[in-house]
This record gives sequence, structure tokens and C-alpha cells, in this order.
Amino acid sequence: MVALGALLSMLGGVAAATPALAGGRGDGWELLDLPKTFTVGADVCGFEIQGTQLVNKQFQKEFEAADGSTIFLSTGALKDTLTNPANGKSVTVSTGPAKFVGHPDGPLTALEKGHQTGILSPADADRFGLPVFFESAGALTATVDANGNFSVSLHGHVVMDVCAALS
Repeated sequence: MVALGALLSMLGGVAAATPALAGGRGDGWELLDLPKTFTVGADVCGFEIQGTQLVNKQFQKEFEAADGSTIFLSTGALKDTLTNPANGKSVTVSTGPAKFVGHPDGPLTALEKGHQTGILSPADADRFGLPVFFESAGALTATVDANGNFSVSLHGHVVMDVCAALS
């Protein structure tokens, strides 16, 4: 379940869209209705993080592929400020385009491009050589296979270790 939670945290709310007309993007695109403020629990970095949404122009479209896979396409911009309330340090992170595929036989795949934020369990962070909470640039692929095994591959670089930046 940790693997599924890690993949879902990387999806960043992709299933929380509202049926708003997506400003010229065409039929089927919906604006993601994300909270203006949020809290990342102390279990992630060892201290609580307060999040404030700066920009939400993130849209998604859902459809079914010929093979029965459910596909979510995500486009646009999402930008948040993350603050450690204990010391007042803040950083700004961005999330860009992505494609999420739920395969009919159970596996889940996230194909992300550009800037993305991700949260991993400490064990997965160690296993993949990534920070627990990070912003990356480039291509990132995360999968959960039919047996629940999680994997992540970054073909780019870590822009920021969020926990270290806010410490």
C-alpha cells in the first residue's frame, strides 16, 4: 500500500477535477479543483509543511483507450509555495504535464515531464536514490505493477530536496 500511496502522491490530485470548461482546450478538459491551502504532515520531512497554491491552471482529461486502459492527461501549470512554519523558510515548486494510465490488468503508470513534485517513503527514497520530498525536472516514470511493486525512474535531475531546503 505504501507503493500505491507513493504513486498517488505523485499524481498530485489528478482525480479531483471539477467539470469546468477548460478555456479553449476543447471538449473533455476539466480544471483540477485543488485546495488553496494544504498541510504536508511531519511524517514526510520530520516537520509540518504549510502549502499555499499560487497558480492553478492545471487541467485534465480522462478517456478509455482501445485496450481498456483508463488514461488521464494532465496539462497546464500548478505552482505552490511550501513553508516550514517552525523557521519561516519557504520554497516554490511547480508541477507540469503528465499522463497517468490505469491498465485493465491492474498496473498503474505515471509518465511525467517538465517540473514535478514527488513524495516517497524513506525506504523507496533510499532504494531509488531520491529525496523523500523533491522537485524534479525532466522525464519521470512511476509504476505500480499488478502485484503492488512500486518503481520510479528519473531521466532528468532533482531540482530541489524540499525537506533539506526547508530545514
